[in-house]
Amino acid sequence: MPSAPRWSFCSRAVLAAHVAAALVVLRPAVALAAAPDAPGPIVVAPPTGRTSTPVRLEHRERPAMGTTFVITIADDVPATVIERATTDAFDEVDRIEALISEWRPTSEVTLINAQAGLAPVAVSKDTYECTRRALEISEQTQGGFDLTWAAFRGLWKFGPDKAPAIPAPERIAEALKHVGWRKVKLDPAARTVFLTERGMLLGFGGIGQGYAVDRAVAVLRSYGLSRFIVDGGGDLYVAGQKAPGVPWTVGVQHPRDPGRLVAELTVSEGAIVTSGDYERFFELGGVRYHHIIDLRTGQPARGAVSATIFSREATVADAWTKGLFVLGPDALPLLEAQPGLEGAVFTPDGRVQTTKALRAAFPKRWDAPAPKR
Repeated sequence: MPSAPRWSFCSRAVLAAHVAAALVVLRPAVALAAAPDAPGPIVVAPPTGRTSTPVRLEHRERPAMGTTFVITIADDVPATVIERATTDAFDEVDRIEALISEWRPTSEVTLINAQAGLAPVAVSKDTYECTRRALEISEQTQGGFDLTWAAFRGLWKFGPDKAPAIPAPERIAEALKHVGWRKVKLDPAARTVFLTERGMLLGFGGIGQGYAVDRAVAVLRSYGLSRFIVDGGGDLYVAGQKAPGVPWTVGVQHPRDPGRLVAELTVSEGAIVTSGDYERFFELGGVRYHHIIDLRTGQPARGAVSATIFSREATVADAWTKGLFVLGPDALPLLEAQPGLEGAVFTPDGRVQTTKALRAAFPKRWDAPAPKR
């Protein structure tokens, strides 16, 4: 008899900041240390030990983009500065959401989708730039990331109010006719976006949160802040140090055992984003079906159980982590060709494969028995 269906739904890479232990935990994630505009490879290092230095952290949060954005400030500045800076940063996230949310009838993306196959749509600088970056990363990942995935919206159903079911093959085949990043046309002079075929849909769920995080980071920096974390539902940007000489620390969590860390690494500056098959899924007949769809097949991607990208920008990390997840280890040479990017992919057979700069920071397998204490 087939096993009973099981579902799970959680926000991507749920973040828990353990202040006392100086540990930021992602599920799973890794760390980088590089200035946002510094040349050279990203550097990863294990922590050198805990510190007893007391650190005062200020936390602010606001619901946005279907998740919760959390800002943690370590800068020693007046409370009025923190309030103004974080309020303006959250307002910027809200502004971006109003432009690129497919769920808002007045958003620019809704208008683009409504005009698919009919006419180009003039858009704001932010919507244009987010679309341009998405297409750029689609090309880099050879379609592993593709913002036209939204043609599949509602076909695969996940969540506590959804009955687990595999879509009919003919419905998958029909949706596949309406995907393809090359069918999205941009006109930089007119600043327009055009979906060339009826039935196409853009979805910014794989890049929009990262773009919003980058915009929030820019606002915080405009206030002179340099030591902070912006967490957009698991799209993480870490700036500076927790305290002088005390870096932030990231724990790499086990993809099947939330209470277990695979590694701990220090973070200095940059974005860390992860995607996993544990975020939204159901199990049917002993098989896990999750929300990250391989648009070559219309089926959940099978190349990874989780993938993490480190970049100088959350926009890039957000989109690239989908490409790495979909393509699995085959994407690592593509990733290595991109300056300033590093990544790690946990494969279904238990291996951990990374770009060269990260090899010393990870175990060879994520399914090895936990060390005895």
